[in-house]
Amino acid sequence: MGPFEIAALAIVGGIGLSAFKVYHDNKGKAGSAELEQLKAEQEKLKQRIATLESIVTDKSYQLKDQINRL
Repeated sequence: MGPFEIAALAIVGGIGLSAFKVYHDNKGKAGSAELEQLKAEQEKLKQRIATLESIVTDKSYQLKDQINRL
């Protein structure tokens, strides 16, 4: 193997390593569209939880539950 082949191999290896580092760094990051979709879904779930909490803490619901237990 000559000096030019060794240099070419080192250059290709360096490019491959830098490409792998960029891929590895960006692998876990979500896109902005996906992030906005998850935020909207989270907001809907928060609203549903608030509605369920208001139903369960309502005195008439608790009374119905006690009657059904009897």
